[in-house]
Order: sequence, then C-alpha cells, then structure tokens
Amino acid sequence: MAKGLCLNGRKRLGEGAEGPRAARKRRKADGGGPDRGPEVRAERPALCGLCVPHGRFSGALGVPKAVDSGRVKSCHLSAALLGEDSEISQEQLYELLKYAALGKCHKAAQPSWCRIYHQSHLAGVVVVVLHEMSQLHFYRFYLQFRHLRKVFRHRFTLAPSANFPVSLYGEGTNLKPQNTPQGLTSTSSECTAKSSDLQCDPIIQRYGEKKQGLTSYTLTLEEQKKNDYPIEGSPGCKGYISTECDQQRTDNSPLFGLDCEMCLTAKGNEVTRVSLVDARGRCLLNELVKPESRVFNYRTRFSGITRKMLLPVKTRLSDIQTRLKQMLPHDAVLVGHSLNSDLQALEMIHPSVIDTSLLFARSEGRRFKLKFLAKAVLGKEIQCEQKLGHDPTEDARAALELAQFFIEQGPTKVAELNLEMLLTAEKLAEVSKNKAVQQPQGCGLQEQLNEPPPLSKPCFLDCLQVTGQKPLLLGRQGSDSSGLCQSNLSTSNKQILQRALEDVPLSKFSIIQFTLGPEYLASHLHAGLHEKVSSKLTDMLTIYAGPFEENFCIKSVKKEFGRCGPIQSLTVVTETFQPYVCIQYEVLEAAQLAVECLNGAEVAGSCIKVQRPVTAAMLDCNVLIKELELDVENEGVIYVAGLKKSLTETELQEEFGQLKHLEALFLPKDLQSGKHRSCCFLKFQKTQSALGALEAMNGCTMKGSELRSRKALAPGHLWKWIWQMNHSNEKQGKHIFYEKMEQLSDSEQDLRKKVKKLDQNIRKLYRSLQSNTLCVVLFPGVNSTHGSQPGLGLMGIKDDEGRSAC
Repeated sequence: MAKGLCLNGRKRLGEGAEGPRAARKRRKADGGGPDRGPEVRAERPALCGLCVPHGRFSGALGVPKAVDSGRVKSCHLSAALLGEDSEISQEQLYELLKYAALGKCHKAAQPSWCRIYHQSHLAGVVVVVLHEMSQLHFYRFYLQFRHLRKVFRHRFTLAPSANFPVSLYGEGTNLKPQNTPQGLTSTSSECTAKSSDLQCDPIIQRYGEKKQGLTSYTLTLEEQKKNDYPIEGSPGCKGYISTECDQQRTDNSPLFGLDCEMCLTAKGNEVTRVSLVDARGRCLLNELVKPESRVFNYRTRFSGITRKMLLPVKTRLSDIQTRLKQMLPHDAVLVGHSLNSDLQALEMIHPSVIDTSLLFARSEGRRFKLKFLAKAVLGKEIQCEQKLGHDPTEDARAALELAQFFIEQGPTKVAELNLEMLLTAEKLAEVSKNKAVQQPQGCGLQEQLNEPPPLSKPCFLDCLQVTGQKPLLLGRQGSDSSGLCQSNLSTSNKQILQRALEDVPLSKFSIIQFTLGPEYLASHLHAGLHEKVSSKLTDMLTIYAGPFEENFCIKSVKKEFGRCGPIQSLTVVTETFQPYVCIQYEVLEAAQLAVECLNGAEVAGSCIKVQRPVTAAMLDCNVLIKELELDVENEGVIYVAGLKKSLTETELQEEFGQLKHLEALFLPKDLQSGKHRSCCFLKFQKTQSALGALEAMNGCTMKGSELRSRKALAPGHLWKWIWQMNHSNEKQGKHIFYEKMEQLSDSEQDLRKKVKKLDQNIRKLYRSLQSNTLCVVLFPGVNSTHGSQPGLGLMGIKDDEGRSAC
C-alpha cells in the first residue's frame, strides 16, 4: 500500500481486514450516513486542515446535537482546544462572555475560538473567579480539585491578570476623555452629583485637602511591602542591587521618571529596554538590554522589542545597574507607573518612590491606566495604536509629569477633575450611542453628547446595560463603584456561597469571587508551589532502566526508548553494580509508555526493569496517572509516538485523515527549532472512536516505522507550559536524584484542606444552577517577584445530568 497507515502491511486505519469497499458497505448498513462511505473524500479537506504551521491546529468544530421538533433546544458549547490553540487572551474570553450574555439580537458575534449553540436558550451565565490563583494551583492540587476536573470538558490557558473582575468592568478600555468634566455632565446627572462630594473621593480620603510637598506622596516602607516592591533583606530579593541613594529626602529632592520594557524568559520577566528622564523631562538613559536567559516571548506588541533588535546588543543587566547607581544622586526620588514591576525586573532596591498608579487613588484598590491618566490629566496621547509597542521614555516622562502635576496642584484640584466620573460618563455615553444606533429616532441625544469617541474595548457591564440587565457580583473585594452591578461583599467563602445559592438564580449574569485568603497567596508560597510542581513533573517525566551488560550499546537503548516519545536527556548511571540508564522524556505519555511497554522486555541484549524514581512525592504517582486518564478533557484524545521525522504535516494529515470521527490533530514542535517531536495527539469526537483507533494502531507501522500509542495524560493546553518548565529545570541544573524525604509543611497541609473545601463550594454552586447555564471558572494567574504564572479557565454548559455539555 503506497499511501495510508498499514496494519501488518495489509489494512487501513478504521477499516479492519475486510477492505475499503466492504468497510464502506458495513458503515452504510450501520447508519453511517452521508459523512462516511464514498463521500468521505469530499469531506477530507476539513480534516486535512487540522494542522497549521508552528504546531498549531485548526479544524471544524463539533456538530450541534440533533433536537427533536417540539422539544426545548438544549444549549451546548464546542471548542477545539489543543496545543497552542488553547492559549486564550482576555479579549477572547471577553468575546465569549459578551456573546453568551447578549447574543445575536444585540449584534454580539460568536467568539472566534469556540461556539455556543442555541445561545438564546441559555438560562444564565455564571463566572467563578478564584482570586490570585493560577494554573499552578490547579495542577499542584489536581487530586483535591476533584469536582472541577471531572465536570468541565473544556480547559484553556489564560494570560495572567492581577484582577480579572476589574478588567471585566472596563478598566482596560481605551478612553479619550476631556481634561475637564464640564462637557460630560449632561450624560449623567446622577454621576455628577456623586462626584461633587469631594469628601468621598479616595484621593481626599488618603491625602486630605491641603497641598503638600513631594515627601508626603512617597510610599512608606509598609506600602512598598504591600505592593510587592523589592525591600532590603526581603527573602525574594536575594542578590538584588541597592541604588545606595540613602540620603534624607526633602521636598526639594530631585524627581526622576523610570520605565522599563520586559520580555518573558525562562527566568520570568527580564528587562529589554530601560529609560530614565530627569525633572525637566530630558532623557538621560534609553538603552536596550540583552536578557541573561532564553527568551520565550519578546512581547513585541507591547514592548516594541524584536529578536533582530537585540542581536547586536552587548549591554547586560549588570551594566544598567552600574549606570543607574552612577546617575542617581543620593537623595533621588524615582517616579513610575506600577514602578514595582520595573524595579523587580531591574533587580534593584530604591528606598524612595512615587507610584502614580497608587498616587491617583481609586476605591477598592483599583488603578487607572497610565494612558488614561495622561489624556485626562495632561491632555497627552501616549501608547498610540499606530506605534509598535510602548515607548518607555514617553511613559517615564508621562509618569513624571503626572507626579509633578499632583504635587503642584494638590489633592483637591486633582479630585475636582472627577476622573472616576469621566470614566463612567464615557461608558454611559457609549451605551447611549449603541441605543441610538438601534433606534435612529434618538439622534437628538447623540447630538447632545457631541458624539463622544467610541471605546475600542467597551466595558462589558455597559453592554449588558443595553439589555436592562444588572449583573450580580459576590465576593470579598468590591470591584465596582459605578452602580452597574448588584454588589454584595462578604467576609468568608461560606457567606459568599450562601449568598450565591440565594441570588444567582435571580440574575442572568453573575460573577462570584472566592479566595484562599491572604495568608496563602504570598509570593514566597507561589515560589514554593512552583518548585514542587516542577520537581514532581521532572520525576514523572523520568524513568530508570536496567540492568545492562557492562559494554552495552547505548545507541540501541536510545533508539528503543525513543520509540515511546521525544527524549530530553539520557545518562548512564554507573554507581550501581551493573549500569542503568536514566531517561528524561519531554511528555508524560512517553514516560508512561516506556514503563508499560518496556518493563520486562529485552533491550540491548538484557532483560530490563523500567520504573520511575522512588521519592516521597511519587508515592501517589499511579493514582495521579489513573486520574489523569479519567480527566474529562482527555476523553477522546490519544497519544501516538514513533512518527518518522521525515514525515511532513501534510503527509500526517493524509495518513490520519482516514480515522473515523477524527476532530483535531496536534503535532508538538520544539519551541526553538520548530521541528516536530516524532509524536502527535489525536482528538476524536467520540470516545469509542478513540478507543477503536488506539486498538488498531498499536503495533502497526507508518512508512516503515512502528507506532506506539496510549490514552493521553496531559490535558491539551499544557504542552507549552510543560515544555517551558522542563527546559527551565534543565538550564538551572536541577538534579533528579532525591534522597531527603521531605514532609509537607503545615501551611501546605492547610492549603490542601482549603483547596478541597473550595472545590466543594464550587460543586454546591454548580449543582444549584439551572440546566443550560454557562459556567466559567477562572484562575486569573499571578504576577510576582518570582515571575508570572499563567491562568487557567474551565468552562461548560450544564446539562440535565449536571455535567457540562460539549
């Protein structure tokens, strides 16, 4: 057979031994319908388009379930989330929530990355936000999140967000307000009345009404600690460099604006560009910096930095640290917007700072964007969309001028700008404009508003106002002061749950915030979680095999074990009486295949034993493997190893295109070289089809190479995360031999209990939801001194059986 996957040299995948013609007749007799049989060739292009360059895939989403006439249509959600296509941005999540809440009748479009069928029949939308938790938390406490991993069929990686509800309310919108609120008062008299009482303004409450010197606006030591600034002697700041600006500050001390652009590396956030301006706005430093670690993402959209720009750069972080120490006088005051991120990336400690994101105070800890403040206060446009990335010199100068304006004008003048009112008035103006578009007769209102410029990212709550809906917010933190939400603050997760059980059924759109508590969310605990997850992942990817003869052929061993999947490293262990090999794979499925297929087999002339490392953390490995196999996201997904590297994506699409009910194919690629890793994942529409393909494939050959396959273990969205964590461990030289039996700390034992209770709370809430309710659970992600941790989203529409409908 020239083309097609051969089973013992004589049969095609999915056809059995009876041959192609007999197989087509059998499928037709079984009720296969027009999507099988002769017509399959006409439909194959949809399957052949499942793979796209750089390891991504695309493909037709699932087909809606048939519904009998006269019955109420059930909603369901379809999403092909596998590999890099499972990385979802805040904007894409916004698309989903907007369409789910508004639908086509309000001109909301289907999200680009998933599809909701019969949206008009949705009973409601419930968003559960697990405050300051990340993907790391979910997989560290995977066994404790029993309900979440068994109910929600769709899972995706989410870009980290410090406060997801705030972004949902529209803090990130691209506003274009006037410098004074006079032209906006006609949009909302109620909003104006609220803003006129300056005593309630957060700026007045924090600083009082009188004008003060600059030292009154520098952050205290406690404020710096609270906002994650690097502090001398802090555990997370080991190795940080002090600016040595230790002279007493006065109201005449010089101000310097500082801003950095960062990229994402194996180490976390590293500086790629630094800008420093003096009190007159003159640029003293504007330097590109070459990161020390391997770069994963240049963040060109925001930083403007590209790989080509950094190729000739010789300047390192240590050079910038030295220059800053030389340039700053001993009584310098640094000014920046969220300056803690810049100092953390610079790995420098400076005792006196003014943070404009905190200076222009808002209620409930929210912050204005620098772009909004520059336009509203200074009348300047910065971070324009026409430019590639942000200009750090422009941002540093804007932050400096904002601080100077605040100091010169005083808190009262700043409060009189009614910045909160400008924000809310622009939102309401946009809502009015949307209504005017739907009702052309209302053009008089549009003229009265002087046609304010539209928002590039409309506030989601404003969009709901068009329908007359008022969303419900339940949580410990009040994130909405605009009156657009029914906001109920509670002091514990138990109270939040009780209120949710009562109020969620009465609301069409609800946001429920749970939290573990501040004592479990400290940055050093995140570092500990990362270390333990990384360590356990390394153990699960590692196997030991042996014993071998003294002069065994290591090439034949590598070839045999390489048939199970991509090998990251292979070392010979000589401390034993006879040699063993230690093999670390790149994917969990490969290590498990090696244990299952080669334990007791004869390799390189020796009958060997294959096992994973025996450590305290690995005692529950078999339990974890079993639960990963049963994970609902892995239903219908199989892993295939042994692919020839010479095979192209097009050839693989043609070979696997014969498989019955194949929905998607993901071909993992090395994130550096771009070459595929001799393995792939196949996702089927039906679990039974996946099992059939698994049975047919084991032991068969493709282009002369024997294939090995098994059920998938790692959910599809984890490929890139595992690769980055695994290669980060390799660079840092972390060893895989563990002799010390570590016990869980008391804090982590308590954390396990908290997580288990949190899972139970979500289970109770989910059970109380009506059928046809879209439920989205979000781990927003974390940004800390130890680097960013991506978030995680789980979603599904509840069906009559209480599970999420796919």
